[in-house]
Amino acid sequence: MSGEKRIAVVLFNLGGPNNLDAVQPFLFNLFNDPAIISSPTPIRWLLAKLISKRRGPIAREIYQHLGGKSPLLEQTDVQARALETVLQNSHEVKVFIAMRYWHPFSSETVAEVKLYAPDEVVLLPLYPQFSTTTTESSVKDWMKNAKQLGLDIPTRAVCCYPINEGLIEAQADLIQKGLEDVVNNKPVRILFSAHGLPKKIIEGGDPYQGQVERTAVVRKLEIADLDWRVCYQSRVGPLEWIGPSIDEELDQAGADNVGVVVVPIAFVSEHSETLVELDLEFRDYAKGKGVPSYHRIPTVSDHGSFIRGLADIIHVTMKDESGLYCAKGGKLCDRRFSRCVWDKSLIE
Repeated sequence: MSGEKRIAVVLFNLGGPNNLDAVQPFLFNLFNDPAIISSPTPIRWLLAKLISKRRGPIAREIYQHLGGKSPLLEQTDVQARALETVLQNSHEVKVFIAMRYWHPFSSETVAEVKLYAPDEVVLLPLYPQFSTTTTESSVKDWMKNAKQLGLDIPTRAVCCYPINEGLIEAQADLIQKGLEDVVNNKPVRILFSAHGLPKKIIEGGDPYQGQVERTAVVRKLEIADLDWRVCYQSRVGPLEWIGPSIDEELDQAGADNVGVVVVPIAFVSEHSETLVELDLEFRDYAKGKGVPSYHRIPTVSDHGSFIRGLADIIHVTMKDESGLYCAKGGKLCDRRFSRCVWDKSLIE
């Protein structure tokens, strides 16, 4: 990247309510996204209203455990400042944050970037594994708002980085430290847990599940005969979801009388699905199923290896003539995954 260029890096994440009154509107925005519910607009709007109203009280209770709001924006800001520090060692760069379903929305961040007046923009989703429901939805939303608000600046996008060396090293380091804290020499099973998706989305060509399974960092752990599984959490609604689910794996761990070490494999920041779902709900579930021990590994957050990995991704993206970054500079997914952004650039 040339030191003469002024670069804006935009971190994408899901977002979360900043107070309890924002919970239901946040849920409405989530379920009104056509990437989440693909029904025609009037039907989707009605479904989003019904689902958000029904799930609102449950979600409010979850966020009450977190002090009445999501910690995700603060977490992402820490990552943004850490990444900015690394990048500023050699470039003129500013890192911005754009959330998909709550403030700061991409429209707000587009306005900030426009005032910054960079020479180029790099879109960096904090979703290591590509999905149409996360990365594609966020990039589409950004490009729509950039066009509407007149941000006519060369834009590059990061597609995915499920096997990025920095991400893998950070997870391996955290797992290794976590295993050292497990008291006694009794056997444990590592459960790599990721947010699930309805099976029909994967069957439609979404590469998410395949990429999640490639992120499992067992190759970096120097432990013989390591017992590990990949599983999925956060299921909602009546559709069939990809599996196995984490509760199924906890059932099995209880039956096998083996402790578990739970690793968030697709979440890079602490939020409701780690701090409440994993730390409280599934911990209690595991206890009820007779699982001898339950340990949860932190997310990579602002781990030095992860931040340096993100910086490396920015460098490679800026050098790639296509303007798209995918894994190690080449197409990661095989032909089964027809919904890969690498095949149909969203930034054209």
